[in-house]
Amino acid sequence: MPGFQPRVWPTAVRIVDLSQPLNALHDVSEYTRVRLFVRLADRLLGSVEIANHRQPVSVSRLREAIADGLAPELLEGTKRIGTAGETPSSLASLVVERAAPAADAPAGLSADVPVSVVVATRDRPGDLRNCLQCLVAQISPRHVEIVVIDNNPGSGLTPPVVADFPDVILVNEPRQGLAYARNRGFVAASGEIAIATDDDVTMPPDWLEKLMAPFARSNVAAVTGNTLPLELDTDSQYLFEAYGGLGRGFRSLEADSVWFRSFRRRPVPTWELGATANAAFRMAVFAHPEIGLMDEALGPGMPSGVGEDTYLFYKIIRAGYTLVYTPDAFVWHKHRREMPALRHQIYNYSKGHVAYHLTTLLQDRDLRALTRLLLSLPRSQLGRIKQRLRGRSVYPVSLIMLEILGTMAGPWALWKSRRRVSREGRSGPFVPAAQRASIDSTDGREAATGR
Repeated sequence: MPGFQPRVWPTAVRIVDLSQPLNALHDVSEYTRVRLFVRLADRLLGSVEIANHRQPVSVSRLREAIADGLAPELLEGTKRIGTAGETPSSLASLVVERAAPAADAPAGLSADVPVSVVVATRDRPGDLRNCLQCLVAQISPRHVEIVVIDNNPGSGLTPPVVADFPDVILVNEPRQGLAYARNRGFVAASGEIAIATDDDVTMPPDWLEKLMAPFARSNVAAVTGNTLPLELDTDSQYLFEAYGGLGRGFRSLEADSVWFRSFRRRPVPTWELGATANAAFRMAVFAHPEIGLMDEALGPGMPSGVGEDTYLFYKIIRAGYTLVYTPDAFVWHKHRREMPALRHQIYNYSKGHVAYHLTTLLQDRDLRALTRLLLSLPRSQLGRIKQRLRGRSVYPVSLIMLEILGTMAGPWALWKSRRRVSREGRSGPFVPAAQRASIDSTDGREAATGR
């Protein structure tokens, strides 16, 4: 991006819990801004940004920022919050009234249901170690299986890390591509529910059970959670959040067949439902004839760039199942720190967005994709250029132009990806864990009898 000059500021990322006394932030003097994520015990309420100008942030400033930023949404105009006489505990009590779960909220998923966590990795041993440390520290009453898929086994970088975690299973998938790696993990996993996450993600100890809770309802086939930035130290990290990031807000959402059909003239916005850096699936959906495993022609590691997760969401909802987005099940994502890596990422995202829509058009005959590709996407890109030129956005025009180039390259990238999959083969087939034992025993009997 020639001529690019830094226009953003190093931003500290911190989290506060309103069920605990507020404490001043003394460790933010190297930053000009603070992105503050606010939770109340086990609920993630929202975020506020504070311009601290390389100064500590006092308790009164925290209280004021939280009140101003969250009161309109959470307290519906309550005027008492944040006044001089309020204490952190009374601030929390006011939010509790709005944030308390409904009395008829379902109980969590039975502890008898086993879960497999599928972690795809490619030559990032340091990040993988951090992720695995968080996974083995999860607080859960159920059996949790962790499966790591090495998507570049020839490098030899992953096995030494996994060896330090004796209960973690290592599986190799030499075919490059995140969808290939995830599918290999799903096929190898034995749980009734599979969680997909990435090696550059870390999570709090209560994450897994929060992600599992919606599965207590039998109609829920997929659950996604929020993905927050681990740090915003560099221009690249800040601009990725300005682009849209990976987080999908702080309000729960359910997407079902009614939601799917409600979009009559525009495509179903599955890209607003989360990502497989933080998603869980009933394993049975991978055996469903209308769903199956991830489309290997989509996603990172392929010319198409991304789209394997949004297309899986699309197929699950289209088949009549429900997907739940639950923001309380959040993870921390390590955004790319350097601008060249961000430019590569955004270019791939743009290619993948087009590839996803072309896939729904060509494979599912969903004509709504044309509305996105020919009308709303160009209009959105033009609108964002106007926003930047009017000084209403920090997101550079040069990155928007890169998105436009990616958009134009999308059809060719999808064609190349399809050609590659035709050479390297598809994944699977997926066999549910309950059936694998009977198949293995049948194969053993046939071998013993010479058949």
